[in-house]
Amino acid sequence: MGNSESIAGGQKVVPATETYIWYKKFMREYPSGLQTLHEFKSLLGLQGLNPKANQHVDQVYNTFDINKDGFIDFLEFIAAINLVIRGKMEQKLKWYFKLYDADGNGSIDKQELLNIFMAVQALNGQQTLSPEEFTNLVFHKIDINNDGELTLEEFINGMEKDQNLLEIVSKSFDFSNVLKIIYNQKQQDSEEASFKPCDKSDLGTVEMKW
Repeated sequence: MGNSESIAGGQKVVPATETYIWYKKFMREYPSGLQTLHEFKSLLGLQGLNPKANQHVDQVYNTFDINKDGFIDFLEFIAAINLVIRGKMEQKLKWYFKLYDADGNGSIDKQELLNIFMAVQALNGQQTLSPEEFTNLVFHKIDINNDGELTLEEFINGMEKDQNLLEIVSKSFDFSNVLKIIYNQKQQDSEEASFKPCDKSDLGTVEMKW
């Protein structure tokens, strides 16, 4: 399993019944306790993508692989679901930043932003703005010192101050379809069949720690 301290940020106690059901589902699908990139794509039906879309999926998987061992373990899996469903906006913005920051150097340049938005568009279909328009808009609005790079602070502050821009980014990374696929996985026993993910509090307290 992965590094629970780095994933949970000290919140290693996950409440009981619902998390146990998720654990049973996860271990049934992945008896080794680890989900590979290939299995992640198979789960979501994302094989045979064009290179740009494939790049985006790879980047998403890598950000969920917190301890960078090349696999997603159960704690990383639950942390990812919690982030997507009930993470605070600042947490989600930190995650978006990690997706954009492809080389991991702590800043986003125009080419990185352009590349990831092209990948998002290839996966999700036509967006309101072209990747070039989106990239230019983001840098025009939130690159305060006009140095051609966005720091995490610039990115978060700029997005929080511009609701229109925040909405575009949030819609681009809408994972509702991903969660629907996960929720609707074939359930093989009556206990799981009775589980309905209608209450977001059922997902426990494990959180992504950026």
